[in-house]
Amino acid sequence: MTDKEKSWAIAEDVARMAGVSRSAVSRTFTPGASVSAKTRMRVLEAAKTLNYHVDINARNMIRGRSTFVGVITSALVSPFRAQLLAPIAHHLSTRGLLPILMNADDPDQTGYALQMLLNYRIAGVIMTSGAPPLALAREYLERRVPVAMINRAPELEGADVINSDNASGGALAARALFDSGVTRFAFVGPHTTHFGGRQRCGGFVDALASLGVRKSRVTLCNTLIASYEAGQLAARELFAAADTAPDGVFCATDMVALGFMDEARRTFGRRIPDDLRVVGFDDIQHAALDSYRLSTIAQNTDMLANSVVDMLSQRIADFSRPADVRIAPVAFVRRATTG
Repeated sequence: MTDKEKSWAIAEDVARMAGVSRSAVSRTFTPGASVSAKTRMRVLEAAKTLNYHVDINARNMIRGRSTFVGVITSALVSPFRAQLLAPIAHHLSTRGLLPILMNADDPDQTGYALQMLLNYRIAGVIMTSGAPPLALAREYLERRVPVAMINRAPELEGADVINSDNASGGALAARALFDSGVTRFAFVGPHTTHFGGRQRCGGFVDALASLGVRKSRVTLCNTLIASYEAGQLAARELFAAADTAPDGVFCATDMVALGFMDEARRTFGRRIPDDLRVVGFDDIQHAALDSYRLSTIAQNTDMLANSVVDMLSQRIADFSRPADVRIAPVAFVRRATTG
């Protein structure tokens, strides 16, 4: 194969082989454009022979609008993040949009992420929980780049937000532990700095109060992050004093719950659910494994993804429209850890 044969075919090559104009090739690959069946067939046959693919970058430049959407997230190793990113990519594709994934774990890279996405003349940005601070989102909005966020505080004017019903999830966890006979409760997770953790903790505490549980029977164990290791550390802290150790724990995420359970069983000999009842949040695939069978609060990842893409699409069409804030319902999934 020659170097010329290895190079990318361009629309002019297809037009030449098919015996049509360059504009006919463009219309053939533009959904809804007018082109005769005979011309379409000739163009498609030539494109297949030449292995031609539409140059999206060139088309975006010609049209003055992009099909790229920046998806800025963090904790890419998180199972829940993977469960969320897949439907985001799917729902973007159904609207003819292409995701560009940016990892926000390194704060030193946020400026780079901003510039890189702007270089692609992105149509909009989706930010997930744990992603960069609102200052970055504000910079996009100042450049009239639409922003939609998942599980973030709705405090940025002009940005659309879809949140799971975190407070209701906390209340469901409280009721499940209370009904299972728990007498000393604990919440484990980042409830002072993390928006979702704060809402989940608040819903949990308020529900316990409405059930008549005294504050002295509820311990709040704050963690810096929501991780497996954070759950392990929390277990060591809570079980260090046997007389105040909880017999029921609500964890801000399933990963926190898995770490907490493993440490409670291995180091402190707790039997689950005989000595300890546990509820998580997210319903990741690991939660259903036989070694855990974790009762949890399920987030509807497909609804979150579909909603954030829908809001972003509307914002792309009308940047000045009023901000939209939506709530996705959650559900309690009962497994073995609540008896």
